[in-house]
Amino acid sequence: MKREIIDANQLELTEKVVSIKRVTKVVKGGRNMRFTALVVVGDGNGHVGAGLGKAAEIPEAIRKGKEDATKKLITVALDENASIPHNFDGKFGGSQIVLKRAPEGTGIIAGGPARNVLELAGIRNIRTKCLGSRNKQNVVLATLEGLKQLKSPEEVARLRGKSVEEVRA
Repeated sequence: MKREIIDANQLELTEKVVSIKRVTKVVKGGRNMRFTALVVVGDGNGHVGAGLGKAAEIPEAIRKGKEDATKKLITVALDENASIPHNFDGKFGGSQIVLKRAPEGTGIIAGGPARNVLELAGIRNIRTKCLGSRNKQNVVLATLEGLKQLKSPEEVARLRGKSVEEVRA
């Protein structure tokens, strides 16, 4: 599978912080507090990414998470009614997410972490179901993994050496 290089500087990216966790390390002198931020970025037009930032202060952790997410941008295949081209399952760690295409007017039917990813990807009509672990980080990464595997009808037709009409039939 050929990976497309996306220049994040040319995209108008918006960010959403999915979760902020306080991590404590107990050392001889007491407790060290640090923060972990899970950030999702996207342009609302088929590009989305997620990143993790860790730092001693929350704003710095969010900034690092945003930087990490822009490095990991993926392109999502969308159909004519701002849904996905076909149903697919995404898996990451103990989480599995079922992505089902939906007709115009359905909206985004998804839980919190998956909803953030789908909104920033530009998907407006989709149904999802989260199976297994509900860990926010794993759900976000499972959603991204599922979106990464989607193929447009044009791409499938090219791989099979057929026309788009033959593939859709």
